[in-house]
Amino acid sequence: MLGYSLLFTFVLGLLLGVLLFVTSDKQMLGGKFFARLIYSILSLVVNILRSVPFIILMIMIMPVTKWLVGTSIGVEGSIPPLVVAAVPFFARLVESALREVDRGVIEAATAMGASRVMIVFHVLLRESRTGLIAAITITAVTLVSYTAMSGVIGGGGLGDLALRYGYQRFEVEVMIVTVVLLIVLVQILQMAGDAFVRYFSRK
Repeated sequence: MLGYSLLFTFVLGLLLGVLLFVTSDKQMLGGKFFARLIYSILSLVVNILRSVPFIILMIMIMPVTKWLVGTSIGVEGSIPPLVVAAVPFFARLVESALREVDRGVIEAATAMGASRVMIVFHVLLRESRTGLIAAITITAVTLVSYTAMSGVIGGGGLGDLALRYGYQRFEVEVMIVTVVLLIVLVQILQMAGDAFVRYFSRK
């Protein structure tokens, strides 16, 4: 559940984040009416989705989830709401990471005749890779908490275990073990992300 939702979040969130960046003011496509319109619409949608608590969002889009994957419960039914909740969050982090790229590097690439596509793939994404890795790490940790909440709709995993046995059957030991496992998982993800950031920072 975490793996698939993180994969889809990375792909869709990266595309959305890049689009938000290039259409924002004073960027490659910024200033044009069509670009400003796209940015305004995307920014509004992202802000709305980020404002809705995950547990509410998960219930709200149940009909869409059932239409997409054929069910609104279980692991398959949990992935679409996880992606919908995480993509706007990750996209904003991508946009912030791209804003940290030195404008002089972009101007130098433009002066050498690089196209906009080349600038995005060979300059922006490459120069911001440590920020993007940190963004992926933060998103993965956030998704861990979201997957735990998906136990409310029988999403399986640790959240379902904690809800079904720890809470409903009053087995405190199960609840404690579940919390410890979640903490360990978050620590592993954070340590791995930090290690990659240090490695690419040296590069």
